[in-house]
Amino acid sequence: MTFEEYNRLKEKIDYHMDRYYNLDEPEISDYEYDQLMIALKKAEKEHPDWISPDSPSQKIGGTAKREAGVKVTHRVPMLSIEDVFDKEAVTAWVTKVRDLHPDAVFSVETKIDGLSMTLRYEKVAGTDSMKLMLAETRGDGLVGEDVTLNALVIPDVQKTLKLPYDYLEIRGEVYMTHEDFDRFNEEQERLGKKLAANPRNLAAGTLRQLDASITKERGLRMFVFNVQDAPAEFLADHSAALDALAACGVQTVYHRNCVNATEVLAAIDEIAEMRADLPYDIDGAVVKINQTAYRNDFPAGSKYSSGHIAYKYPPEERVVEMDEIIVNVGRTGKLTFTGSFHDAETGKPARLCGTSVSRATLHNQDYITEMSIGVGGHYRLFKSGEIIPKLNGCVKEPETVFVAPKTCPVCGHPLIREEDTADIRCVNPSCPAQLSRTVAYFTSRNCMDIAGLGDTLVEALIREGYLKNYADIYKLRAYRDEMVEKGIIGKEKNTDKLLDAIDASKKQNPARLLTALGIRNVGSSTAKELMKHYASIRELSKATAEELVQLPDIGSTTAGDIVEFFSDSENLRMIDELEKSGVNMVVEKEEGGSDKLAGMTIVVTGTLPTLGRSEAKELIEKNGGKCTGSVSKKTTLLVAGEAAGSKLTKAQELGIKVISEAELLAMISG
Repeated sequence: MTFEEYNRLKEKIDYHMDRYYNLDEPEISDYEYDQLMIALKKAEKEHPDWISPDSPSQKIGGTAKREAGVKVTHRVPMLSIEDVFDKEAVTAWVTKVRDLHPDAVFSVETKIDGLSMTLRYEKVAGTDSMKLMLAETRGDGLVGEDVTLNALVIPDVQKTLKLPYDYLEIRGEVYMTHEDFDRFNEEQERLGKKLAANPRNLAAGTLRQLDASITKERGLRMFVFNVQDAPAEFLADHSAALDALAACGVQTVYHRNCVNATEVLAAIDEIAEMRADLPYDIDGAVVKINQTAYRNDFPAGSKYSSGHIAYKYPPEERVVEMDEIIVNVGRTGKLTFTGSFHDAETGKPARLCGTSVSRATLHNQDYITEMSIGVGGHYRLFKSGEIIPKLNGCVKEPETVFVAPKTCPVCGHPLIREEDTADIRCVNPSCPAQLSRTVAYFTSRNCMDIAGLGDTLVEALIREGYLKNYADIYKLRAYRDEMVEKGIIGKEKNTDKLLDAIDASKKQNPARLLTALGIRNVGSSTAKELMKHYASIRELSKATAEELVQLPDIGSTTAGDIVEFFSDSENLRMIDELEKSGVNMVVEKEEGGSDKLAGMTIVVTGTLPTLGRSEAKELIEKNGGKCTGSVSKKTTLLVAGEAAGSKLTKAQELGIKVISEAELLAMISG
């Protein structure tokens, strides 16, 4: 590759980065994008002098990926904090410190339930500012992993600090808020993927992602709780150092100074009271000697930081009797199970952590069976993280263990249990329980893009009986005067504006319609890829799983979901209604295209004389062919270039015709 070709490749990747990360409108598949990046990194490996900070391989928040497993030896060991589990132990420790240092002050802080990360800052020459140079995970306490690229996309991590020091090292806890955790799981549930167990585990996995854009999208946060290394005057007073960092924009943990055991215990209780209102998880309160010079007088072994203890809040537990198992259908069609119970001793709602609890999530049928959950059973109840009520074992088994229904309790449609999961789901898109979500997704920007038809209006139209499925959107014009009279959308002007937007959406390309149908595991990128290989939604609906898995980026799970969707009579009925309403289902042929390769499945391999791999693929698809990445019995032609490799061998073994680039071009132009 020449330097000019390298620069053109950078420009091409920059363009597609912007389409994907900033505009949410990618034009190429993930596979094609990955191939461009592979080519770029290969060129940079061969010509390291070409690499510059503006290279796509070096950018943060786009597609720059950190290298897995880069180890960092900590300048200051990242040790644990010794846990104590009763207040007597806290009092004894505080007394011990005060006996040796009567003027000792203690900082009592929230113990964030996340994972530790240290940030190293160095002075920027000629200024009174410092720049972030390295972020590292805790690892084994002595050696961690370099996660600088990911740290830079965490909004709480300051890239620069207005401090006049040569070197500063601070340690904090990376965490995920309940809101971001729920958002992640909702999206996972919509796509039919595995849910994260808890915010702490998800935060840990997110911080170690190889792609910084994933870290940025998921939304991590950070609280700083300690200064690891700094000039003596900054390091001496712990709380003062945290306050100075806060003045520089650093998010620091809640901390309160105390001078004796009574004040320390009161601060621990104060933190306990605030737990339920915090938007993130904490798992205790940390007590530190504020004067850092005193800390080494109280070592706790090689594993633990000197001069610290962590008080862990004890879980409260009650025995409850199950009254009812409530089955609901979520907005994604997934069945949810809730246990309704009373305190077996008092006959009233159970009191835990200062609140009354009478219900708890029962997760899924496997959990219900394993825990022997049924009406009349007795179970231990506690609060996970002092927030979420959970059952913790069966004390007295019920006469009958609950079994989930076979049909949807809302619409009566047969339920399915997803393979390799415990999830039971209603897949009827017209199910009233999930209709508002289904319709709102259908109208959203990345789907049919019907401006003005948001969640609130969708729910109003459903409530008034105008929408029973998303195909009904295109029947609304028939009720124009009636809706104006009721004022559902607004006056005539607003109603006509929305109806015009609905009519305009009929012309959207079939890839958007396919996205809007809400097939599990078929997002906008997958939909675009699929519609490169099929002339219409109708043609796609007849595809087999075996045919679909031959396409780039289509695995067996996605193929099965597509076939299952188009096998459902209710879904096919809605496709019919959409088509009758004039919704576009046919892929428009590109200008200069043809059908000369129609019906052919073509594989390109090796280095072609004039065409790049993606250019050849575009040319084949533009002229009606299907371009796949692997050779099979269904392959019609193999276009082979230099260094064709194993695909050429396989094609020859299967008796598939092998042609050159020149022969391909002749077929198209002939």
